[in-house]
Amino acid sequence: MAEKLPKLTSAEIASIWTAYVNDSMSKCILGYFLKDIEDDEIRPIVQYAYDISSAHIEKLTHLFQGEQLPLPIGFTNEDVNMNAPRLYTDSFMLAYIGQITRAGLLAYSGFIAMSARKDIRTYFIEALKEVSNLYDTGADVSLSKGLFVRAPHVAYPTTIDFVDSKKYLSGFSLFSKQRPLNTMEIAYLYMNVQTNVIGAKLALSFAQTSQSEEIQKWMFRGKDISQKHVDLFTKTLIDNNINSPVSSDVSITDSTIAPFSDKLMLFHMDLLSTLGTGNYATAAAASQRSDLILNYERLSIEIAQYAKSGADIMIQNGWLEQPPGTLDKKQLVKDKNRNS
Repeated sequence: MAEKLPKLTSAEIASIWTAYVNDSMSKCILGYFLKDIEDDEIRPIVQYAYDISSAHIEKLTHLFQGEQLPLPIGFTNEDVNMNAPRLYTDSFMLAYIGQITRAGLLAYSGFIAMSARKDIRTYFIEALKEVSNLYDTGADVSLSKGLFVRAPHVAYPTTIDFVDSKKYLSGFSLFSKQRPLNTMEIAYLYMNVQTNVIGAKLALSFAQTSQSEEIQKWMFRGKDISQKHVDLFTKTLIDNNINSPVSSDVSITDSTIAPFSDKLMLFHMDLLSTLGTGNYATAAAASQRSDLILNYERLSIEIAQYAKSGADIMIQNGWLEQPPGTLDKKQLVKDKNRNS
């Protein structure tokens, strides 16, 4: 006799719901990539990523059905146009997978930490292993092709030191020079340059192919925000005599035919905005210079405002799928009284 499993917690429902929607989007994008990929070394990476998303959707569908939960709509074949011409270069596809796997590593580790039921933890632990392997394999190919953008190098320290003044935490001074960036601060500045470069390219490709003037305008706004953030982080590095990471040939073609639905493109940019806010919060917590912390905080507000305007467009068009929530008890009473 099979052991009866306890009901899923709210955190577990949220985790599998989010995972399903994200994987359904990834399957659409990666399937489109596979149509155009030419590089024999990059193709297996894209194929592996596609296979992971496909397998996840199948497993999660079975899980939803077993729990008698409504399956999210997410994204389907209707959200991708496989007849659209090539929009992205092979190097962009590889860089894109590198970024989404980094996001996946963070997401799956969080889902594991929020899950109590053994089968849910097992699922996300396996998913984390798959994404880790995907990132590792993709990084090897990027390195072999000279496409991996490394973080800046610094001289190895020769001694151990301790903070001996409160000035270490200050990023503003009228009378003395700012202290040099430490390696933790450099690492997060580098990471946020890279994520914004990909975000800017993706927003530009979406603006280029969307038929809606409202969505084009919103995408261009996102591209400008990403570029502004890249410029700020780059300047911070250069002001500290540190070379800014140089992107490889990551680009888009001149096609104006949309491979993806406006719903998918808006959702994707909103998702990137949410990830960006999380990245900035982590970077602010890890940074010890006050000017960096304040920059991350104000830029997070700008991203949140941008994401809110994107969500408004999705709501207006009936595209924003609502995550599972609790019952509105007051509304239940109103409905009861109305029907009695």
